[in-house]
Amino acid sequence: MTVNILTLGCSKNLVDSEHLLAQFRASGYKVLHNAYEESADVVIINTCGFILDAKEESVESILAYMEEKRQGNIRKLFVMGCLSERYREELRKEMPEVDGFFGVWDMPAILEAMGNTLDNRLLQARELTTPSHYAYLKISEGCNHKCTFCIIPSMRGKLDSRPVGDVLSEAERLVDAGVKELLVISQDTSAYGVDLKYKLDFWGGKPVKTRMTELCRELGSLGAWVRLHYVYPYPHVDELIPLMAEGLVLPYLDIPLQHGSPRILKLMKRPAAAENALNRIRKWREICPDITLRSTFIVGFPGETEDDFEQLLEFINEAQLDRVGCFQYSPVAGARANHLPGHVPAEIMAEREQAFMQLQADISRNRLKAKVGSVQKVLVDGVDENVAIARSSADAPEIDGQVYILDGQHLQAGDLLDVKITDADDYDLSGLIQP
Repeated sequence: MTVNILTLGCSKNLVDSEHLLAQFRASGYKVLHNAYEESADVVIINTCGFILDAKEESVESILAYMEEKRQGNIRKLFVMGCLSERYREELRKEMPEVDGFFGVWDMPAILEAMGNTLDNRLLQARELTTPSHYAYLKISEGCNHKCTFCIIPSMRGKLDSRPVGDVLSEAERLVDAGVKELLVISQDTSAYGVDLKYKLDFWGGKPVKTRMTELCRELGSLGAWVRLHYVYPYPHVDELIPLMAEGLVLPYLDIPLQHGSPRILKLMKRPAAAENALNRIRKWREICPDITLRSTFIVGFPGETEDDFEQLLEFINEAQLDRVGCFQYSPVAGARANHLPGHVPAEIMAEREQAFMQLQADISRNRLKAKVGSVQKVLVDGVDENVAIARSSADAPEIDGQVYILDGQHLQAGDLLDVKITDADDYDLSGLIQP
């Protein structure tokens, strides 16, 4: 029997799907992932239920496969993940053709619905769906924040950190299997271990605190690139910057700052203030001049005035962030921000997003041009015709830029090498292999 898992949403969902794929393969199934064109006996859709676009994509995918089931092309259709966690009863009523709806913690129930049981010996096993040279490493679930625009705690629960020994053992297995880049993910990476009170655990016969700094130091000893995502700028994050300067961890921080106006940040109930973030960024760059900073921002949050937006632009101009994503505010069912006064009209949000991204494009272009003439260590993702496509320490897969190696026809995915940068545009670099 063939099982195809369709993964929507974030990389945390992807890791969940990989664990489930490993269980099915061990039970004798042929497993597929995101195989739209291949036929399968069973389809499992791992949904996202956060912003409106993600929910719509999830619903459209379910409807498409319901039609496939009606036509007899698949035997069973199951839905799991965040959308199912939050709207399970409503979905059951509207979509009776679906054979089962499961939440984010329901892997055993999915297996039981297929006539199998969870193999506890394989709890850490994963069927990697990323290219073999990089993998996501999920260190915790859930979140303790109460941001007014977010409902993740209601879907994923409070912070639930994995013991550091388990995380490091998984990372070691991945590196031993050929993974050259570990992408550390969670809902709130910097809060790792808070719920466990930084409990001591053991890895390789030595004690290690279940805490972000200690985790990163040990991950850095494995010899792979270590890239940190979803890092809130708590004070102890400062401890990571020297590790980056030493080369133990990639000089890269993905920090969801969300806005530059202290008033809007207060309405969002974010755990950081804009002026503090700017001071921290200056200090980080003093310690590690090569650090790359990525962030995401929301324009059009309820109550955002022209003055607030101008403060955001001033923040962006002063922070000079390397990689930035911008999103128009989207109401999320159940989020407290929906009830705030002063919702911004759609046309104004669109104008603000355009102005924001234009400014950031200029910043990105200038920062990349400054790298022309430098030598960058890159990791090759693949070869397209006569050009190798790679990433530097500044580039996370799928969300950041790329480095095009013009004389890299003979390279292979997973190769690590030095490249002399010869050109730059708004988001990408080009170069030649450094002799």
